[in-house]
Amino acid sequence: MALQIGDTAPDFEAETTEGRIRFHDWIGDSWAVLFSHPKDFTPVCTTELGYMAKIKPEFDRRGVKIIGLSVDSESDHEAWARDIEETQGTAPNYPLIADPLLTVAKLYGMLAAEISGDAKERTPADNQTVRNVFVVGPDKKIKLVLVYPMTTGRNFDEVLRVIDSLQLTAKHKVATPVNWQQGDDVIIAGSVSEDEAKETYPEGWKSPKPYIRIVPQP
Repeated sequence: MALQIGDTAPDFEAETTEGRIRFHDWIGDSWAVLFSHPKDFTPVCTTELGYMAKIKPEFDRRGVKIIGLSVDSESDHEAWARDIEETQGTAPNYPLIADPLLTVAKLYGMLAAEISGDAKERTPADNQTVRNVFVVGPDKKIKLVLVYPMTTGRNFDEVLRVIDSLQLTAKHKVATPVNWQQGDDVIIAGSVSEDEAKETYPEGWKSPKPYIRIVPQP
């Protein structure tokens, strides 16, 4: 069954390019992004891994750890990393999970549980559903799930934007409107009563409709 927002991210142990990890322990008290790939040496994923390496300081600044997953072995990951550095200018500077037995892909509902065999026997098209982004909070709950087709590169600037919103709304009782960017006005959450809103925002708010209460970003 597909994972939903609010579910606990399944824990697992796996080999990575930076050693063996237990996922929940690796996350610790941080936020985390797990993004998956259907096969090593695939062109779209090569561009994605390189771009994530370039913008990793932005994730670091937000206290977010990055980890990739590809349905191949650790030795293949290491060879692929050299290609990524050569073609994209930056090698992965975060761990990449080796999942040759498809264990994590199935645990996260990206492949059917009954699938078996070694990843080397499968093509990228066989694994095309292993193209997800999971954002996990410090509480180990899933906060965001994005699923992309193989032919469309992911927008990791959008992932950063969503993380900014998730972290803001986890701290304050607000929601972010369409196309919100850091520093834009926000909306007082519907769960906040009028009395509570007046106490928190004594200067008031803009209200084009009674159910829309717009204030500056806290």
